[in-house]
Amino acid sequence: MKDLKGQTGFTGASNNRLIADQHHPRGNVHGNPAVLLHGGGQTRHAWGGAARRIADAGHYAYTVDQRGHGESAWIEDRAYAFDDYAADAIAVCREVANRHGKPPVLVGASLGGISGLMADHLGGPDLLAGLVLVDITPHIDPDGVSRIQGFMAADMREGFATLEEAAAAIAAYLPHRKQPRSLEGLAKNLRQDDDGRYRWHWDPAFIDGPRNINTGAETVQQRLADAARGITIPLLLVRGQQSELVTEEAVVAFREMAPHAGFVDVSGAGHMVAGDRNDAFNDAVLGFLDRLEGRS
Repeated sequence: MKDLKGQTGFTGASNNRLIADQHHPRGNVHGNPAVLLHGGGQTRHAWGGAARRIADAGHYAYTVDQRGHGESAWIEDRAYAFDDYAADAIAVCREVANRHGKPPVLVGASLGGISGLMADHLGGPDLLAGLVLVDITPHIDPDGVSRIQGFMAADMREGFATLEEAAAAIAAYLPHRKQPRSLEGLAKNLRQDDDGRYRWHWDPAFIDGPRNINTGAETVQQRLADAARGITIPLLLVRGQQSELVTEEAVVAFREMAPHAGFVDVSGAGHMVAGDRNDAFNDAVLGFLDRLEGRS
């Protein structure tokens, strides 16, 4: 059945344009809307399967290109620190609440999860109805961060001659992931520039700009831990068992910070949980949404 969705947009904290897809429920609408925020270097299309499942279950679902990613605006002053992403998340969630008369559940992967955790901490008690953190906790493995950012930076300027070349680079980086039959999905994460080469669909200033994603790294872990200890809304952590970023020790520490949090460990998945095991991921998120409504 055809997915019922349409493009929409939001205004971020820097008066920046954020492009999103709004997925409409096919049947009766119930429960809170969902806002899905992708990880660094991804686009809103990473959530396609999850958003359809959420909409099929009766919720409005918004998949958003975060600042500097996908079709959303690149920021003129190149502000891509965690605080900037959190401020955008607050703006988006407030607008979604205005549209639907109830606060959303935020589902955030990696960067999106950090944005959501900080947004809940900074945005006030009524900003979110619930929060799903996808393979991210306050304790982030620094070697994993270095590996991910190294892959992102390796070809961000030079790009790729073909989509097949980009696919080969991903396959070498993620050898455990089953290779897709089509390059259509990959094409949404790349842009073809005037020189004919394909480059990742995000602003390189995200990595090497004056206010990049590593700005304030020396204090971000403590700030996220403080946010986790203060969170009172329903909370779920979904981890990939083969995660490059979230160790078992990090999970234990997180559950001590937020004892009420649910936890799902997805076997056969790495950091890109939704892409590696979309079925298991969707079941975990839908179960969380059902529990919020008291349906399970």
